[in-house]
Amino acid sequence: MKEFIMKYKIQIAAAVLAIAAVLVIAVKLSGKGGGSDRIAYVDTVESLTGQNASLGMVNRFSGVVEPQGLWSVSKNNDVDVKEIFVEVGDEVSEGDPLFEYDTLKYEEDLNQGEIELERLRNEYESTEETIAQLEKEKKQASSSEQANYTIQIKEQNLSLKDKELDIAMKEAEIAKLEENIDNAVVTSAIDGVVKTINENGSDSDDNSFITVMKTGTFRVKGTVNEQNVGELTTDARVIVHSRVNDRTWKGQITKIDTENAVSNENNGIFGSSGGGNKSTKYPFYVELDSSEGLIMGQHVYVEVDLGQEDEDNTSGIWIASYMVDQTDPEHPFVWKDVKGRLQKQEVTIGDVREEIGKVKIIKGLTLQDSICIPDPSLEEGMKTAPMSEKPQDEAGDSGNEEDTVLDTDNIIDVEGENSEGKQYSEQETEDQGMEDQGMEDQGTENQGMIEDTVEFDLKNMEAMPEEQ
Repeated sequence: MKEFIMKYKIQIAAAVLAIAAVLVIAVKLSGKGGGSDRIAYVDTVESLTGQNASLGMVNRFSGVVEPQGLWSVSKNNDVDVKEIFVEVGDEVSEGDPLFEYDTLKYEEDLNQGEIELERLRNEYESTEETIAQLEKEKKQASSSEQANYTIQIKEQNLSLKDKELDIAMKEAEIAKLEENIDNAVVTSAIDGVVKTINENGSDSDDNSFITVMKTGTFRVKGTVNEQNVGELTTDARVIVHSRVNDRTWKGQITKIDTENAVSNENNGIFGSSGGGNKSTKYPFYVELDSSEGLIMGQHVYVEVDLGQEDEDNTSGIWIASYMVDQTDPEHPFVWKDVKGRLQKQEVTIGDVREEIGKVKIIKGLTLQDSICIPDPSLEEGMKTAPMSEKPQDEAGDSGNEEDTVLDTDNIIDVEGENSEGKQYSEQETEDQGMEDQGMEDQGTENQGMIEDTVEFDLKNMEAMPEEQ
């Protein structure tokens, strides 16, 4: 007997594999139709529709309230400031004086410039007279002297052009000095509050001398990471959410500053999980329709306005469209928990918002109902349980009992060593299982199949001639 087994150990291993495959298929087939032993995990409609962001429909981005704008003026360090008319915290209006330059240096430079300009103009006139005189003498000169006069005239014309340039530059310099004298008093360009006065010139990163913060309205400065910057566009409407209550404001994106990226480990998306990976963030700015109730420095969330707040929840329930089985558009339904068992619940869809992936259920569903995501494996009558009770190891399980793989590497022959027979790959095992799926309607005949397979393989092995 031992010699027989040793001679046909490859065939024996193949037979064992075939038996094991049939057993696995039998277990699968016995599980089909047994929905009463399986569990469908459900969640309440109220919790599913609590936040748009929780459904992954609309991303929210971090933001902070800041002044609508800042205006600053830099000081000319070549000139002293004669007087500052304001202090930090003062309210100013457009056109109010902020400070005045000491124009004494400007006036001295202006007087000197005017004298130099007069000299240049006199030299220019003198050169013109010289050219005219040379032209006159050239006409009276002999042919041998004509060439000499031509050279002198060209030299004087070049000198004349140089003096024209010098005069133009001096006139521009004088005009600038006159402008500085006329504008010695610097005024505010906006209505606001004086935020900073940098008298010593060392406390400002942008060399601002006086900074005025615009009053009356605020704006929101948000941040978006490189993965989500494509979701935002200039002029897009947005909703601004308070972090402490349910209050919201609406506004419009005025700028996405992709030229001034900042690297940060926090990607700034509400509800996103942090993996510790650095992400480039870009600032964007929102002009608010109204800033009533906001305070400067307040932290908020910003999301694109896709009509979320226009939903009339009194006449229906907005829910993610993937929660509704719409295979038959005429009869959409949800999988609903009814006394611990799964049941199809037909619903009536009112409005559809494809841009945010939501539908309004106007009949057939309440906030207190519990439902689950539609899946082909679901059956009416299946047991239900709250999503919170779902085992951790089933987090990624879709409910299908598939992908059972035979561990052919651990099939042991009679000598205690790994079989040298054919190694069945995972794909081959699945193919075998697909062929055997055609036996599903045979029901209880699976046991007979197992016995017939064993008898068939043994007969084949006995009929084989012995090796010489």
